[in-house]
Amino acid sequence: MRFSCAWLARYVDLPADVSELALRLTAVGLAVEQVEAHGDDTILDVEVTTNRPDAMCHFGLAREIAAIFDRPLRMPAVAPETGAPGGAVSDQTSAGSISIEIAEPDLCPRFVGRVVRGVRIGPSPDWLSGALESIGLRSINNVVDVTNFVLWEFGQPLHAYDLARLGQGKIVVRRARERERIKTLDGVERSLDPQILVIADAEVPVGVGGVMGGLDSEVTATTVDLLIEGAHFDRATVRRASGKLNLHTDASHRFERGADLENCRVGVDRAALLIAEVAGGVVLDGAVDLRPGSRVPRRGRLEHRKLEAFAGTKFVPQAVERWLERLGFAPRRVLAPADGEAAWDVEVPSWRFFDFVPRPNPAAPEEGAEVYPADLYEEILRLHGFDPVPPTLPALSGADAPRNPIVARRARIEDRLAACGLAEAIQYSFIDPADEAELPLLVPSGARAVSLVNPLSERLAVMRRSLLPGLVETARFNKRRGAAAVRLFEVGRVFYREAESASDAETLPRQPERIGLLLGGRVGTPWEHPMDLDFFDLKGAVESLAAEFGVALAFRTAAPHGLMPGLSAEIVLASSAPTDGAARIVGVIGRLAGEEGYPLFVAELEADALQAEPEGFLARGGAADETSAALAAAAVAGLAVEAPSRFPSVAADTTLTHALDVRWEAIAAAIEELAPADLVAHGLKDRYQGQGVPEGAVNTTIYFLYNAGDRSLTQVEVNERQTELVRALESRFGWKG
Repeated sequence: MRFSCAWLARYVDLPADVSELALRLTAVGLAVEQVEAHGDDTILDVEVTTNRPDAMCHFGLAREIAAIFDRPLRMPAVAPETGAPGGAVSDQTSAGSISIEIAEPDLCPRFVGRVVRGVRIGPSPDWLSGALESIGLRSINNVVDVTNFVLWEFGQPLHAYDLARLGQGKIVVRRARERERIKTLDGVERSLDPQILVIADAEVPVGVGGVMGGLDSEVTATTVDLLIEGAHFDRATVRRASGKLNLHTDASHRFERGADLENCRVGVDRAALLIAEVAGGVVLDGAVDLRPGSRVPRRGRLEHRKLEAFAGTKFVPQAVERWLERLGFAPRRVLAPADGEAAWDVEVPSWRFFDFVPRPNPAAPEEGAEVYPADLYEEILRLHGFDPVPPTLPALSGADAPRNPIVARRARIEDRLAACGLAEAIQYSFIDPADEAELPLLVPSGARAVSLVNPLSERLAVMRRSLLPGLVETARFNKRRGAAAVRLFEVGRVFYREAESASDAETLPRQPERIGLLLGGRVGTPWEHPMDLDFFDLKGAVESLAAEFGVALAFRTAAPHGLMPGLSAEIVLASSAPTDGAARIVGVIGRLAGEEGYPLFVAELEADALQAEPEGFLARGGAADETSAALAAAAVAGLAVEAPSRFPSVAADTTLTHALDVRWEAIAAAIEELAPADLVAHGLKDRYQGQGVPEGAVNTTIYFLYNAGDRSLTQVEVNERQTELVRALESRFGWKG
């Protein structure tokens, strides 16, 4: 937010060195991001956090400066004289000129209206237009400029209505009716609903409460009589209306964060005074100030001893009182009951009401509760400064709490995939719905996408149901810029609603964690034996990840949507019978179909398919003796180390001629089933089609490795085992054409 130093100087004496002012403001939590010259003025660009709406105006920031430098704060005149500056008077009152009704007191706890008659609309004087232009606002006319000036002076949003254009001279604060419409000051006609609060006259809405006024009642060159509105609106209601209407204004920005309830009358009176000064007219006596109900100020207990223990430094009690008073708090000195040391009952100022969250009070929830003492400690420390606090290490006792299992699992996944040569990517959680159409979805059948009510753009309109669209888009972005290879992974959550779920408003979407992987291209240089990345590189990364967690995964031939048949598969848990159609599918893997340039290979896996850590599993690096830690972890996980045989192994090959439609996974499963004694390994060596092989058949060469473990096998023993196994395989799969 931009603040004018010349404007600030109306309320407090500023230090001569602007850089000192910027540093001190930053130190108390109001970071000055930029200082720039603006003619004879200096502009501060201040980052005001969302919990400090009181500092989103010049008087509020001046209050902080006065407290920081211990200088007096000057309050501008706010009480207008009844009548006109030139001496004209009127026996009319605001209450006799306008009728105001609050139909929704919970959503509008205060509404102040004051009437000014006989104004002359025209250009603003230089001091007013110059003040607004210094912070980037455009001058409109003298009346509208005054309402903007007061907004940026006191932080109280105001609105001026043309009194003659209000039906029956009446204002009603109510909920909008179904399908009711209003044309706002920006010229856009908007549809309303009962969740939106409106300011209406006797017939139609003339403004959206806390957001923007209506075009039909705006101040124009023909306006003579004004109604000045200063109200307070419920934060959630304003936020909801602003989002639904896609309309963010300076007023909604402050109401959403919590404007000062006590500022309504101050803002209206200040505006009436300035309008009478710059636009003439007669200020009618009094104001209509409706305030249904009351609000109990928030209070807290600050004990000197606990403050020093919290901050780790000493404080003089008189200084504590002085700092609180300078910030607008009202401390009342009492004695702490435990040791008789100084303590204070502190009342929080109205402009900080929403910044101090009360502690729950189950005994009397309707009365609120005391604020957290730590929030009061922070105010003292802000003015005292953090630099003088001596650095000390905290005294900790006991052991650290164990890591969250999900966080620990994610860290192990990230470490393992990084070790496989993949780089971590972090994508948006919202995507273009069309991006999912070309890729497989690892979600239940019929699972629906979660649409965003207020998306950043049309291309980012739904929450992702898969990690693959983001990874593919990132890979293509790099391919278009000449990347010879891409190797990416992401661990993140996807979002969807079950097909049979109830009302979307009543149910939260499912948010399971997924692991997405992608690679493609050529790695290496001519000196390093370049290699094209393919399906098996990706499959190896998935298998390495499974090995890290001791999970047995199997790959079942399939053709998921968007992946090329013959170069894709479903990933299933090996324990759930991979050849069974009912096996639990936990992932997909394969080559992306229709990809230009070098091919891309993708995989997505359920993170929950990786078993959680066994209870008590030792964290990496947590033991003094790394070897002992590893052995202990292995014992807890039920793992054992098998020493390699000191006797030589005997290798054997065989070529099996079988039909083309017989999958390797079926042959491999049969070998596991029929495995003779001492067979320790086997695998696919080669597949051949062509001369000498019958049409419709293929030759598959398989290697076998035998080892008895406790002695050397003879060739005769190996031949007997091998012959029996090959005969069984030929009987089951051999070519019968």
